[in-house]
Amino acid sequence: MGRSHRSKAGKAKLSAAITQSRDLLRLPEEYRLAIVPASDTGAVEMALWSLLGARGVDMLAWESFGSGWVSDVTKQLRLDDVRVIEADYGGLPDLASVDTDRDVVFTWNGTTSGVRVPDGDWIADDRKGLTICDATSAAFAQELPWHKLDVVTFSWQKVLGGEAAHGMLVLSPRAVERLENYTPPWPLPKLFRMTKAGKLTEDLFKGATINTPSMLAVEDYLSALNWAEKIGGLPALIGRADANLQVIAEWVAQSDWVDFLAADPATRS
Repeated sequence: MGRSHRSKAGKAKLSAAITQSRDLLRLPEEYRLAIVPASDTGAVEMALWSLLGARGVDMLAWESFGSGWVSDVTKQLRLDDVRVIEADYGGLPDLASVDTDRDVVFTWNGTTSGVRVPDGDWIADDRKGLTICDATSAAFAQELPWHKLDVVTFSWQKVLGGEAAHGMLVLSPRAVERLENYTPPWPLPKLFRMTKAGKLTEDLFKGATINTPSMLAVEDYLSALNWAEKIGGLPALIGRADANLQVIAEWVAQSDWVDFLAADPATRS
């Protein structure tokens, strides 16, 4: 294991982490993937601070993580045109009311309430806004309809059980277009910057990270990716997650004192 992320060997490891993640998740060829600082939280914050403000935004919240993104957008970014569409714990917001001609921010799998969106059918294919999806509890465990998602974030530790502190940021061509044609009115810290002179920093999506990653954590992540491929790739990972849920469901069915918070089986995390 090398120490330098700028060495030839270090760059190769980081590039492999991106390539193997792309392959395992079956990302469309035109989508970009980068390793970013501060886990899934850092990836989401990069997207919010870099992309929002170009048009109105619908914020979806039905558990604590989604509510946290609402707080960031309303209290930190303080955007003028924000619609907060909420639901109580155990339910989903009215997805039919979401306007995808606006930007949309949501969590795919809300683990603190045990509720996920069942699919992406509510997202228009001809949308004008960007869909920004916190998928840290869904990537590698649930099907993600990539053509419906413009920005997707996840971490190394949540589903694959890797080491913490490193996030992953997926960008669609539409998200890249926004980055290259829109400049937010607020300052962007170095850790959030993905463009230079109005052009995407392409090296970021080849493994040239913004700051120094832990090469030990990189090796651990590569080990997790290799294991995932060995057991059968994405279908096997999703199958394991579904099988685990079935074990819990069978226990709940036999219990007289516990039940799922999510009444609809299709939305159970």
